[in-house]
Amino acid sequence: MDQHPRIQVWIDQDLCTGDGICTDHAPEVFRILEDGIAYCVEGTKVFNDPGGSAELATVPRASEAGVIAAAAECPGECIFIEVDDHAPMLAEAAAGV
Repeated sequence: MDQHPRIQVWIDQDLCTGDGICTDHAPEVFRILEDGIAYCVEGTKVFNDPGGSAELATVPRASEAGVIAAAAECPGECIFIEVDDHAPMLAEAAAGV
């Protein structure tokens, strides 16, 4: 059984500057829509209604490092990562500790 925690991510579109750094790091998790703002994706679903914390996308394991890097480098500081409480090391990485 896989004990590795899952992480989820959401974007506060009110803070997004549309720089696209997130899509550079994890294009399979982030997408810029016609409004020039970034949104999270999970497979074929785009989380854009209503967006924000109501829309948590589960991050594929292979994309976790890219999502964490995107959150750390985002100029709008609009990417928020939710981490399983049983994963202190991953939580510290997500928080930039």
